[in-house]
Amino acid sequence: MGEQSLAKQLPKDYWKTIVFTFCLGWVVIWIYRSMLSPIYSEIQGTVGQHSNTALGLIASCYFFGYTSLQIPSGFLVDRFGQKKVLIPGFLLFAIGAFSIAMSRSLNTIYIGSVCAGIGCGTYYGAAFSLTAEHVPPEKKGIATAIVNSGSALGLILGMTGSSFIVKTLHLPWQTMVTISGSLIVLLVIWFAIAIKDRGRHLDIQKERIGKTEDSGSESGSEEKASLLSLNMISCYILYFSTCYAYYLIVTWLPKFLESERGITGGMIGLVVSMISVTAVPGALFFAGLSDKLRGKKALIIVSLELSAFVLVALSMSMPNALSLTIILLLYGFLGKMAVDPVLISYVSDRANKKNMATTLGLFNFFGMSSSIIAPAVTGFIIDKTGSGTAGFYIGALLLILGTILFLIFNARTFFSKAK
Repeated sequence: MGEQSLAKQLPKDYWKTIVFTFCLGWVVIWIYRSMLSPIYSEIQGTVGQHSNTALGLIASCYFFGYTSLQIPSGFLVDRFGQKKVLIPGFLLFAIGAFSIAMSRSLNTIYIGSVCAGIGCGTYYGAAFSLTAEHVPPEKKGIATAIVNSGSALGLILGMTGSSFIVKTLHLPWQTMVTISGSLIVLLVIWFAIAIKDRGRHLDIQKERIGKTEDSGSESGSEEKASLLSLNMISCYILYFSTCYAYYLIVTWLPKFLESERGITGGMIGLVVSMISVTAVPGALFFAGLSDKLRGKKALIIVSLELSAFVLVALSMSMPNALSLTIILLLYGFLGKMAVDPVLISYVSDRANKKNMATTLGLFNFFGMSSSIIAPAVTGFIIDKTGSGTAGFYIGALLLILGTILFLIFNARTFFSKAK
């Protein structure tokens, strides 16, 4: 009776609404995340001249707030439901964005960035726990890829939009930040409309999950025990390495192009956004492949990570914008955005369904920790050496180390058959 009433209260194609909603969410989030790095010079016109380390801390402050909320927000989502956590969180996200637009000092930008990160930190566990609950199993990989494709679109809009509005139209840098804050407010309104409050359904769902775990295979206790097993920890470390390389590129490649490759103006955002041009087809292709070859997900993950290592290492030796653009196009197709849906699916397959949001929050906590470290460390390297090249090679090194660990502790899954 409980399951039947729950099914009747949700539209038949509700899972499609969920996929669209969280794809849209990533678009808005990534517009915010990527809009500041192309306009650091203009920001310094307001807050004064600062070191590259200090500018890198803007992104690090955001990701500190974001990362610190991953495990707590996952617990809150499992306890109270996605909608009750998301809406207050994104209101705080909007407040943080608007406070940055009104800032006149770097310290207030830091504070606004932390607030924005804390608010946005409610997103990951809610988004992927909802997709795990409502998306049919045979469509899990492709649905995750569609959700993640919003990141690519948001990166393009944030990079190119910021460069165009500020560097080409010569509008104040605060204009782009205000646009971003307004989009976050509109997204909150859409959350209120589109997401069904599952608070009244929690008892039904927990009862259903409990029955499944009791009457099903022994997987329930094994999956829960595997949360901190070596193979799962290797997944967390691999995601740390993957995110380190990616956020290093997103944060510092624009300045690297301007100061070390002589690329200026709107071309900066255009070149960096090349990552996203091929990211969507890459994510869709490999997610679809992982759905068809469910027992080979680990092999797909390792292949993509090795490709990303080669491309990141090669990127620093490219002599001109054209060759670098080709490398970035390939990185988009084979890099983080392509491996994300496969790796998320791989982890969620082994997660305790009763604590899905908490598990995904822990996974994302490890991954996003790198986004705190990478911008500040690379800024420090630039200040000390005058070049960002060493920082990019560190990103490549972490990629290969993370891949080796994953390969060692997940070797047996390379030969498993899809269930």
